[in-house]
Amino acid sequence: MTSPVLRFDVNLSILFTELPLLERFAAARSAGLDAVELWWPLPEAVPLQRELDTVRHAIEDAGVRLVGLNFAAGDMAAGERGLLSRPADVHLFRENVHVAVEFAGQLGCRTLNALYGNREPGLWPQEQDELAVANLTYAAQAADRIGATVVVEALNSHENPVYPIISLASAYHVLELVRANGPRNVAFLADLYHLSRMGEDLDTQIDRRAAEFGHVQIADVPGRGQPGTGGIDYEKVLARLLLAGYQGHIGLEYRPVGFSADSFGWLPKLRAAVESTVEGSA
Repeated sequence: MTSPVLRFDVNLSILFTELPLLERFAAARSAGLDAVELWWPLPEAVPLQRELDTVRHAIEDAGVRLVGLNFAAGDMAAGERGLLSRPADVHLFRENVHVAVEFAGQLGCRTLNALYGNREPGLWPQEQDELAVANLTYAAQAADRIGATVVVEALNSHENPVYPIISLASAYHVLELVRANGPRNVAFLADLYHLSRMGEDLDTQIDRRAAEFGHVQIADVPGRGQPGTGGIDYEKVLARLLLAGYQGHIGLEYRPVGFSADSFGWLPKLRAAVESTVEGSA
């Protein structure tokens, strides 16, 4: 039996931001990474087709694979964290769903991240939650056309104080409500940085749930730098992840200490250590 191996991708909405977006794909390839993910890459939720084509061509020309894409989530820089639960943006979100699914399908991307959305002043939480489940159901049905999975992410409340999905348990509750509506192509996005910041026991959650994770992202705690700059023992955590059955990509979603291209020195050593541990346990 072949031992599982680590597969990394780099989130180009947070790394290589020293460069214009269209130059980041080739930069990632030059740094030795052949897979990338993105937050929604354009300012408009429903951009002109030629703008999407320009991004797609840059990805294809660089020779990288898009493995993860966020639906439009509003103005992330201003603190917005998704459109799912915002009544004023129902039509905008659903229009973006079809644009994003088509874009992902063209590039062979099969993981679409739907950020839940912040609590809105003056709205009942139940109203927002019911809308979020309806919108997730809609998104999952659309994503099923290309064989894609829609993932839901828990964030940390320290940096996202009005985002309601802040634990693995709360995310899984949402997923079960969506599955009750019919779709099965929904899963949890395990951002280990956010989970760790919220005090989740990573070892326990990985042992229980890793085979069910739809995607994994990593950064170190507390500063969200690259592995090795904080307190998470990623050699142990990633070995545990593979041994528990996770087979997908691991997204590098950290804020680099220094230039992005110089921030991957930890990766070969970590990869070798993790794969050696996994082989020794096989």
